[in-house]
Amino acid sequence: MWAMPQNSVVIRYGAYESCGVVKHSTFRLEGLQAALNESGYQCVLQPTCDWNMVELVINGECVYTCNIKQLEFGGDGKLDPLCKRALAAVKDAY
Repeated sequence: MWAMPQNSVVIRYGAYESCGVVKHSTFRLEGLQAALNESGYQCVLQPTCDWNMVELVINGECVYTCNIKQLEFGGDGKLDPLCKRALAAVKDAY
């Protein structure tokens, strides 16, 4: 059985509409991943069937959720208030 590394965060993300096309895309997750990686967390991306949804899961427990369309497109996550809230939720969970 495969074990999750310590300090890992599962990012579950759903498909969303962009330019008239609905699909799973990670462009809006780049800032979130950058913020988590910079703080020493390892991200594991996991597509889900829930549209517009982002969930951060640690040890099987959802610690943060938001609408993927509210995350800033690209970037490093430093100016995105949702990335700051997500990072705080992850730190509180550990």
